[in-house]
Amino acid sequence: MKRAAVLSYTRRGAETADRIAEAIQDTHEVVRAEPKGAQKGIVEKLFCEMDALIFVGACGIAVRAIAPFVRSKESDPAVVVVDERGEHVISLLSGHIGGANALTRRIAAAIGAAAVITTATDVNHRFAADEWAAKHGVRIHSMDAAKRFAAAILERDLPVRCDFPVRGSLPGGLVSGDHGACGLLISCAVESPFEQTLRLVPKILHLGLGCRRGVSADGIEAAVSQALCSAHIDPMAIASAASIDVKKDEEGLLEFCRRRAIPVQFYSADELMNAAGVFSPSEFVKRTVGVDNVCERAAMLDAGIGAALILRKTCANGVTVAVAQEKWSACFEE
Repeated sequence: MKRAAVLSYTRRGAETADRIAEAIQDTHEVVRAEPKGAQKGIVEKLFCEMDALIFVGACGIAVRAIAPFVRSKESDPAVVVVDERGEHVISLLSGHIGGANALTRRIAAAIGAAAVITTATDVNHRFAADEWAAKHGVRIHSMDAAKRFAAAILERDLPVRCDFPVRGSLPGGLVSGDHGACGLLISCAVESPFEQTLRLVPKILHLGLGCRRGVSADGIEAAVSQALCSAHIDPMAIASAASIDVKKDEEGLLEFCRRRAIPVQFYSADELMNAAGVFSPSEFVKRTVGVDNVCERAAMLDAGIGAALILRKTCANGVTVAVAQEKWSACFEE
């Protein structure tokens, strides 16, 4: 659950803050604060720890409070300002990636206030790639490309190529297409179909790994990087890794996953044998660990029902790598 701090400064403001806290408590763990004289220290702590800061008071108070701590739209929390009477709710910072615009609309609807949104794509009813990516857990390959795309979509409709099924109608500013000066690619592949391509990368791929005893994390990294590169797979799309349970104490494998900050799951030989699909069998592997293929079966099990094996077993330096893709669609439904 996300965490939100609601800050107020007056008696009437505290009443409005209580209404806000009640309105968002189903999706946010709410912290109430009344900074008064200790504002800088309190705001600094909350700015680092919270997903959202909601100031009940004047915009000037909020701007001066957060100014020393603002760093990047990729990391700053959502900041919303509500006047003490609860008549206006203003998205102040991190409207898209941080979710301030969505939070502003939600609070306004809950307390009967007017939502004030100033981001250009919103006021012009154009698709906001960064907001959509944040909402759907999709990675942005380049913030510079995202800025260029956002500027271009204000001027004209832009093409989008999506390598997945699409749910709903394309939003304002997007048209289907695979070429042009500037466009959007929703894919796990490293490609640039447009002269200027913004790539949105869903984190839906699962590594299946097998390795000989004692292989180092560097050795696994080299094998994985080589496999992904040869298949033009974006490493940003990797969600997790999986292997057989006899490798659960393999330090090189565990260290590799720590470095990549991905979880790893271990399956028994019986579980792997029950994986659905057609796999590349090895009698040697079966004699050694009790299952005819580790990496492909582990990848498919980890990716879940409806998964597809998009990279079959590749071998390098005692490491086997396979990649399975979750069943996923790009959702543009409201």
